[in-house]
Amino acid sequence: MRDRVPRFRYNRVTVTINTVTTSQQSVEIYEVCDRLQKMGYARSKVIRIYGQEFEVVSDPFPEGDGIAVRAFSKRETQTRTLKLPLPVLQTVTRKKKVA
Repeated sequence: MRDRVPRFRYNRVTVTINTVTTSQQSVEIYEVCDRLQKMGYARSKVIRIYGQEFEVVSDPFPEGDGIAVRAFSKRETQTRTLKLPLPVLQTVTRKKKVA
């Protein structure tokens, strides 16, 4: 019997989508968060992102379809949630694949 992996036709090429269980996704997300912490996106660190300097007050965490940190800038007194840019996440996931 054929395996039940979803397959889709796209421009005459069959694309197989690897299904991942929720627990596997959680482990992978938290591995990425851990790598982001090691890169400096961690509590009590200062980062420059979106043209401003922010002091990070949380470790990275899953947010919607990405990863974010809680931080505040020198211009603002309230903390805000900063979604980390895709190139930063791609750097981390690329390192994960190479390692």
